[in-house]
Amino acid sequence: MRVCLTALLLVSIAPAIVLSFNNRSEYAIVVDALNITSVWAGHPVGFALLTKAPYQYVAFYDSNRQMTVVQRNLNERTWTMTKLPVTTGWDSHNYIAMIIDDDGYLHLSGNMHVEPLTYFRTAQPQNAATFVKIDKMVGPDEIHVTYPVFFRGPENEFLFTYRTGESGNGSQIYNIYDLKTKTWRRLMDKPLTDGENKRNAYIYGPILGPDKYFHLAWVWRESPDCSTNHDLSYARSKDLVNWETSTGKPLQLPITLETCEIVDPIPQHGGIINGNTRIGFDLQGRVTISYHKNDANNYTQPFTARSENGVWQKYQITDWPWHWNFSGGGSIPFGISLGQVVNENDGLLTQAFSHIKFGSGTWLIDPETLKALGKVERQTIPPSLGKVEGTFPGLGVRFQDDSGQYNVTNTRFILRWETLPPNRDEPRPPPYPPPSQLRVYTIQVLWNDTLTIDN
Repeated sequence: MRVCLTALLLVSIAPAIVLSFNNRSEYAIVVDALNITSVWAGHPVGFALLTKAPYQYVAFYDSNRQMTVVQRNLNERTWTMTKLPVTTGWDSHNYIAMIIDDDGYLHLSGNMHVEPLTYFRTAQPQNAATFVKIDKMVGPDEIHVTYPVFFRGPENEFLFTYRTGESGNGSQIYNIYDLKTKTWRRLMDKPLTDGENKRNAYIYGPILGPDKYFHLAWVWRESPDCSTNHDLSYARSKDLVNWETSTGKPLQLPITLETCEIVDPIPQHGGIINGNTRIGFDLQGRVTISYHKNDANNYTQPFTARSENGVWQKYQITDWPWHWNFSGGGSIPFGISLGQVVNENDGLLTQAFSHIKFGSGTWLIDPETLKALGKVERQTIPPSLGKVEGTFPGLGVRFQDDSGQYNVTNTRFILRWETLPPNRDEPRPPPYPPPSQLRVYTIQVLWNDTLTIDN
């Protein structure tokens, strides 16, 4: 199979280089599709897919926007459905987070944008039909909650993080779960970040790196206006309690704008936005942070920063003659989306991207300059799944990856459904599109062990 490296439109390409890799060129096929039910299509909000053998769980909002969880045995094709006493509105922030703990109990949180904490836990292991609403986790700072995330710590601790407060005025909270007592407590006695009633940090991570550090990147934001994002920042930790800069300087908690390590001092209205910062690692295991900002010509360009000998070096990935003029509050469609720098473990770096005018795909990244050398033709989702099935104007396809574990080689699950784009979290006037079909697809990745690159 030939995987072509082709010049991107209006992208600065390095001089021709002879490259030789023993890399697996990937392409994806659908091996199974299973309908779940119809879901609301009037605006997008994130769902949850969790596979942990022998079961699979999906949490979503149904056609009436009621929070719903389904469960099936992986050997069966029928779902057991459970309705939860939660109905979502028009806010695209209200995604659902779901995880399973080491004793098999399911935990779920969602439908929150500066709202009281919504948290469910099952009364029985591996049984989504037994979800029970829990009034609180710890108690304080649970009135104005946004961005729930369940994740694992360095010793497999079961953790939960969220923002308390609101856009332009918030702090980041971390909780830890005790399996024996089935209770939560604070991981740290202070918030990780604090906007000091002036701003808040929009965080990406923590991401565990090959150096055994958890890496965190964020932008500060002064108000609900998304154009007021500024100052790309960074911290790392080995235990998620004691934090430091990229050079090992301890950071006192909570981290503030005055005390943090700033990777790139991008000003307000400088072209950086929350939700579009990604942490990756290069061939040497060094941390990279990908983001975008406006260049000297006011074009919005993708960049990657890398810590080199204690200094953050910033590399412009490519040249796009286009300015993304974003501002205001609420959820907006993204004109640019960036993936993290990925070490393919064979001398090859790649990075996914999407642009409203210049297309999408995967770049081949120069290991030294972190610039895009060209576009690698690689499939992670079969192209057929990207085609809209509905006929209502404006519909787009939504995907959700599996957050669980499925130990069948080269096979994974994804969710697929269709909705209209975000509407700044405001109701849109009728008519509304008919509900769309929510499906879980089984995807198999195939490859050829020889990667040929055309210059």
